[in-house]
Amino acid sequence: MITLPRRALLATALLPFAAKAAGPLQAVASFTVLADFVRIVGGDGVAVTSLVPPDGDPHSFQPRPSDLARLQGAALMAENGLGLEGWLGRLVQASGFRGVTCLASAGITPRRMVEDGRQVPDPHIWQDPQLAIRMVQAVAAAFATADPAGADGYKGRADALVRQIQSLDQEVAAGFAPIPPERRRIITTHDAFGYYGARYGIKFDAPLGISTEGEPSPRGLARLAEQIKRTGIRVVFLENMANPAIAEALAREAGVQVGPKLYSDSLSPPGGPATTYLDMIRYNTAQFVRVMVS
Repeated sequence: MITLPRRALLATALLPFAAKAAGPLQAVASFTVLADFVRIVGGDGVAVTSLVPPDGDPHSFQPRPSDLARLQGAALMAENGLGLEGWLGRLVQASGFRGVTCLASAGITPRRMVEDGRQVPDPHIWQDPQLAIRMVQAVAAAFATADPAGADGYKGRADALVRQIQSLDQEVAAGFAPIPPERRRIITTHDAFGYYGARYGIKFDAPLGISTEGEPSPRGLARLAEQIKRTGIRVVFLENMANPAIAEALAREAGVQVGPKLYSDSLSPPGGPATTYLDMIRYNTAQFVRVMVS
């Protein structure tokens, strides 16, 4: 639960909504992948903040008091939905946000997965570039509502980004084309790549479900370790925001190596290999292909 001192609450509440019009249009995104789309579509006239920082975990993020002011001063707030940001609803309500909300997953039928014995939607839609395109288009539509005068610019930048993502999709598919289906198997720490696997014909397994919260059971680790031994997989991948102990335990159990860090739910900090969505998909693909062909 977010609590603020009474003085801070009063100061935040007195910020005039009209101040949003002064200077760049303020936009907030829930996590870095979506913030990248918002930044590109918004262009130079928009200042973008990601609530979850680079290398952060959008499943288990704990909002800070400063996030209230960020939301209250924003003209647009973009969220993924599908249960990714369980913390966001309380934050939005506490902030009194009055801008335009962009639900990037609107209209997308999610994959279904079993989490703790029940069927839940898989929120990691951006891992399929074709669904990422729909997220970009949702962002452009929300900007057009928040700033109708700039609608043509938002659409133009969104269309340019869509063309880049379409080219990326073809590039990734071509990279996997020579690899036989039986070698298209990857082990990661949490199940964030289901949409990617469905798009490119890759089988992913993970000791955790779609959320990074919680710990895998010893039985689950043992089952996955036996599967690794049977299939000849030699590398377990660790995601940038995941607990390394999980990958290390699985690697010991199965007698394999821990591979290079992947980027699934969060982009890398500046200077890293995945500072944009396009870079993230290219980087992860290069790691997958290298392991499959080695």
